Amino acid sequence: MIQDRNALKQARENAEKVLDSYACRILVCSGTGCIATGSEKIYEKFLEITKDAPGVTLEFAPHDEKAHLGVKKTGCQGICELGPLVRIQKGGETIQYTKVQPDDCREIFEKSVLGDEIIERLLYQKGGLHCKRPEDIPFIAKQTRIVLKNCGKYDAESLEEYIASGGFRALEKAMFEMNPDQVIAEVDKSGLRGRGGGGFPAGRKWIQVARQKETTRYVVCNGDEGDPGAFMDGSVMEGDPYRMIEGMILAAYAVQAQNGYIYVRAEYPNSVARLRHAIGVLEEQGLLGDHILGTDFSFRLHINRGAGAFVCGEGSALTASIEGNRGMPRVKPPRTVEQGLWAKPTVLNNVETYANVPEIILKGADWYRTIGTEGSPGTKTFSLTGSIENTGLIEVPMGTTLREIIFDIGGGLKSGAKFKAVQIGGPSGGCLTEKHLDVPLDFDSVKKYGAIVGSGGLVVMDENTCMVEVARFFMSFTQRESCGKCGPCRIGTKRMLEILEKIVDGRGEPEDLEKLEHLAHFVKDRSLCGLGKSAPLPVLSTIENFRDEYMEHIVEKKCAAHVCKAMRVYAIDPEKCKGCTKCARNCPAGAITGNRKEPHVIDASKCIKCGACMDNCAFGAVYVE
Repeated sequence: MIQDRNALKQARENAEKVLDSYACRILVCSGTGCIATGSEKIYEKFLEITKDAPGVTLEFAPHDEKAHLGVKKTGCQGICELGPLVRIQKGGETIQYTKVQPDDCREIFEKSVLGDEIIERLLYQKGGLHCKRPEDIPFIAKQTRIVLKNCGKYDAESLEEYIASGGFRALEKAMFEMNPDQVIAEVDKSGLRGRGGGGFPAGRKWIQVARQKETTRYVVCNGDEGDPGAFMDGSVMEGDPYRMIEGMILAAYAVQAQNGYIYVRAEYPNSVARLRHAIGVLEEQGLLGDHILGTDFSFRLHINRGAGAFVCGEGSALTASIEGNRGMPRVKPPRTVEQGLWAKPTVLNNVETYANVPEIILKGADWYRTIGTEGSPGTKTFSLTGSIENTGLIEVPMGTTLREIIFDIGGGLKSGAKFKAVQIGGPSGGCLTEKHLDVPLDFDSVKKYGAIVGSGGLVVMDENTCMVEVARFFMSFTQRESCGKCGPCRIGTKRMLEILEKIVDGRGEPEDLEKLEHLAHFVKDRSLCGLGKSAPLPVLSTIENFRDEYMEHIVEKKCAAHVCKAMRVYAIDPEKCKGCTKCARNCPAGAITGNRKEPHVIDASKCIKCGACMDNCAFGAVYVE
């Protein structure tokens, strides 16, 4: 039990001693991405090998001070596309291995754990680079990690390792060297803005909750990450759950809340499991519950699993869901800080926001403001996906440009394709193009161009992307996710989707574009909550930046990217066609004719555009005009 400040200091000394006792640690990435590619088998294989190794003392749990070899499960190590990832931590240095398979484990153990050899084929290798250490990899080297500083370095489930890494120093400082008002003042001075999408100053929320006359207060964490392609909050919850929880405890101490709730979607089973484990350990050790560290402050933490409704990312819908009601937003005021969970004053921030708080309290607001921009201090995590060489999880200072993220960290576009656009902020965000590559990514700058930073999803698109289809895809998502409470969102998004579907089906008319813009502004201006207000952004930004592409679909009935199925025109190259008849035999519409061993032709009037001819041609003779 860690019952007081002295016990915490002793626990820290013991944890640091255990961590220092290792001659070698095998760190297996157990983030969701690597688990999907087989990292659990890697972990089991290393356990099997090390248990049978003569003269080797294995430690996995509980801690054994005599242990000199540890096999650990870490959170996301960042470069997700190269998983499963394994790090060998030995002699003050760390080796990063990529695309590790079970058959590689014994070689790694014999050469890099027991010996000092490097297995070259498993290192990061791109563009002539052979990177031994994680920090040598450009994708990692160009980042600034605050929220993700522990991910990939420590056992994600171990309280001891979190404490050894500096965990709960901020809580100790706050509770014994600062009063609640001073904690709030430090967070407010830091300029920390909510990382869930809106960018509202966190300190201002805390001040508003603390000044309420009602003494029953709550702290709620929004872990309902629903943007397609986004996995930042999930990676923090599963990779460093204690950091986020420490941030929530600090918030609770600051506003004197007695209970906290973490709202996390059920599609994140790994996050839920690690949060439950972390809460259980903290309760057992006395860092959650009654009289934390021997003080009068008591705080309990609970987990609520959401069913995956995107609208529950909105504050009032989220709190309604926790209460057991249907997740629907309500009219404001009163706001959550006044009447939130069970109509009590509530601090509501997202995972990344809380994960920033321990460093701010420990190092101070002035330090935090040295990172990022004046209006948006600190860093931001982004999930980098799409047509990009290096996909994965990154953290960079606010104000970093798209060019730096896409070309320096991301390594440019796949196969040297030309950059076309990036969707930022998920389905509620907007589209930025080549002319925006040098725009600083912060809350205020991005808004000028019809987009939002949002939770941090970045989907990179190349020249082969149809922007009209992109708008249709995101509108389809938000239309399905609309709770239906207000007419502008319920009806407006449906009508917008119908027009977009009409355009990609080749039935668009010139007046459709004017209707689409009118509807978009109507929905944006009159919807009840953030979902409806931001749902039209992908449409408005793609129309603004790619109006010619919309007109091409409407007037010429043509999709230059050959993405929109209804506009494809299949043809056969007579010079490549061998007359094998396979395409004709597999055409369900009988649209292909020709004699054996002679070039065939496609009758466009009969073609149903299924693509079977292209799929079955062994000579690459079928193409889309």
